[in-house]
Amino acid sequence: MAPQRYTYGNDAQQFAELYLPQGQPRPGVVVIIHGGFWRSRYTLELGVPLAEDLASRGYACWNLEYRRVGNGGGWPQTFEDVAAGIDLIASAAQEHSLDTSTTTALGHSAGGHLAVWAAGRFLLPEDAPGGGAPAVPITGVVSQSGVLNLQRAHEERLGNGAVQDFLGERDGKKYRLADPMTAIPLSVPVLALHGENDTTVPLTQSESYVAAALAAGGTAELVQIPGDHFAMITPGTDAWLQVIAAVERLG
Repeated sequence: MAPQRYTYGNDAQQFAELYLPQGQPRPGVVVIIHGGFWRSRYTLELGVPLAEDLASRGYACWNLEYRRVGNGGGWPQTFEDVAAGIDLIASAAQEHSLDTSTTTALGHSAGGHLAVWAAGRFLLPEDAPGGGAPAVPITGVVSQSGVLNLQRAHEERLGNGAVQDFLGERDGKKYRLADPMTAIPLSVPVLALHGENDTTVPLTQSESYVAAALAAGGTAELVQIPGDHFAMITPGTDAWLQVIAAVERLG
């Protein structure tokens, strides 16, 4: 079944695609947030195979697009888009009688950053980008080799300076509002899956986040997964099967 498109703004990038579950539906919704170091050349097409596979297993999937660096994104637009795009699930849920009591954010690479950030939106000041009470709260996160420590990623110039391209020059307040490391502990579980052979986003990104979350009393777990940076977004791999298992745990 073809996905249904929903728009949450006037820009061509402000939309999401809903994949309805096939067969016996499972409870909840999976929000898929693609990566690509927040840059415009990477699109939600990265999330299509994931959505199709999960929908075939009974999950309702919300494949989210957002403005990125190079097409109007960055600070604060990307954060505003992710917040608005997730809140739009409430309208689709009414139309299709979806159960949003369990809403799992599944994010890869930079999408892992945005997934964990979205789970902590309620902690942000109301005047911050994406701040305030969400219409659809995230109840758990599966991060797939996520960029979860922006300060460290900036210092190490991951993605040839992707963090600086995304957020601009270092600004203390901006980085505090954007970095998952400053929104610890969350009140929802975070499963940080990371490829053992990942040379794009180092394991220390997940390790440092999980260690800090646990030290602060949060619920977080690091799971090392066989494969490189892309194995976890490739259905049919052993790595993808472990992603499915993580989604099931949070459902």
